[in-house]
Amino acid sequence: MLVQEQLQALYVDNHGWLQGWLNKKTGCSYRASDLLHDTFVRLLARDECIQPKEPKAHLMVVAKRVLIDHWRRERIEKAYFDMLAQQPEEYVAGPEAHHIVVETLMEIDCLLDGLPVMVKRVFLYAQLDGLKQAEIAKKLDISVSTVKRYLVKAGVQCYFTSKVD
Repeated sequence: MLVQEQLQALYVDNHGWLQGWLNKKTGCSYRASDLLHDTFVRLLARDECIQPKEPKAHLMVVAKRVLIDHWRRERIEKAYFDMLAQQPEEYVAGPEAHHIVVETLMEIDCLLDGLPVMVKRVFLYAQLDGLKQAEIAKKLDISVSTVKRYLVKAGVQCYFTSKVD
């Protein structure tokens, strides 16, 4: 059986209960439909045979990952738009620029995934705010050598994570 045929069978057999599960998680049938679609797009993008012994469990794992990514994106978008609300109107860019910034922030978030919060904070102060190491150390009440160590850790994580993808 072809991958697309397997996916079609998986969809026909399971889309109803997965839609309901996602609806309960999101509280919005439209968002649940989008996430259901994203779940099957993610499966289709794998381009490999899909014949799990427990199809519902398999779909739920994939859907949970899609849902986590969705919530992560919402959190990042909210933080970005909260920051924009504090800026003068002449600094606010158009929708295309907003999309690019949010996508870039999502990529950065994925690259830094798994690092301790303090390491992420140091990296972001250096890269996004342009703070010097001494300024970061003072702001976070840590030593400059700790800032350097955290920057190296974050840099290594970003370099090797981006090489894997």
